[in-house]
Amino acid sequence: MKIVRVTYTTQPGYAAQNAGNIQSVMSDLRQLGHPGIFYHVCLGADGKTFTHTAFFEKEEDEKILFDLSSFQSFQQQLKASSPETPPAVEHPSLVGSSKPIFTD
Repeated sequence: MKIVRVTYTTQPGYAAQNAGNIQSVMSDLRQLGHPGIFYHVCLGADGKTFTHTAFFEKEEDEKILFDLSSFQSFQQQLKASSPETPPAVEHPSLVGSSKPIFTD
């Protein structure tokens, strides 16, 4: 399993657009229904700090997300928006989960 967490802060006026772009990605992922990807995004109390956490069952599952045109568009628009705090990428390790993330 691979876990990727990305946190960044958008400009205040871009947060709603960013959230809409994320919804497009989520819609495409739901439609795809790939069992090796569990991806969620949370918005901080400030209304402009986003934290993305993606769990990939296998390394190649990450490429499926990256290849989505909606994800590529989301990334391009975010970069062009000049975030207040640029994306910081972390690779945490799972200690425990209340529910199985991937089932065999």
